[in-house]
Amino acid sequence: MNAVMTPDATTTAPQGLAELRAVDITAWFGDHKVLDRVSLTMAAGGITALIGPSGCGKSTFLRILNRMHELVPSAQLAGQVLLDGEDIYDPGKRLIDARRAIGMVFQKPNPFPAMSIRENVLAGLRLTGTKASKSTKDGLVESCLVKAGLWKEVKDRLDAPGGGLSGGQQQRLCIARSLAIRPRVLLMDEPCSALDPTSTRVIEETMVELAREVTIVIVTHNMQQAARVSDQCAFFLATQNTPGVIVEHGDTTAMFQHPLDQRTADYVNGRFG
Repeated sequence: MNAVMTPDATTTAPQGLAELRAVDITAWFGDHKVLDRVSLTMAAGGITALIGPSGCGKSTFLRILNRMHELVPSAQLAGQVLLDGEDIYDPGKRLIDARRAIGMVFQKPNPFPAMSIRENVLAGLRLTGTKASKSTKDGLVESCLVKAGLWKEVKDRLDAPGGGLSGGQQQRLCIARSLAIRPRVLLMDEPCSALDPTSTRVIEETMVELAREVTIVIVTHNMQQAARVSDQCAFFLATQNTPGVIVEHGDTTAMFQHPLDQRTADYVNGRFG
């Protein structure tokens, strides 16, 4: 049955801030183990940064958090991903429900180029079978673009192609599109790596604002960015062809100023990776 969205449903916050917890996550691509018994609690209403060198399993872990890992034919997974205590991989849970609750913003901005700015924001409603009136959709477009920090720049050209925006604007449009289905968690895979410093600053400010109503998990190779925006960090590492593990995790300031593991100190200070 299609969900029916009411005006109230688009203007109220999601039903409480969500905690996301990974428990003993082990992952493979074919015979190649890429993660080994990774456990991490991502606090409700906070920003968790996943840091570590390339190839240590950060992005794989991120994709596991909203069931994108299973899209790869050779992929296998053990462990649990708990959204407020309920396993999103439980056989009784629908894939569409996991994707609705846990949104994703990718490294490269990917608006639908043939769609207008307005249509891009509303695309998620069609994909999830959500119905809404025109007035409700108009309110949703405005509220999501405001939250993504884009409304003032595009409010007079909502019918212009989304692909015609600058790179930073396109990324914020993708954030608005993710917010339209009212996720409880937003995953961001290096969302600023393709952007200039000014656009990066705007995206970072947007993340901090969004964390008031949605739990955010971000993969970043930018240590300064992790220090600026995140409340907690998890340092992933894979060495000598071993699968990725979390070396250390905790409060971001503490990890950057007083890391418990020498490998963490080396990484955050740019001595390797």
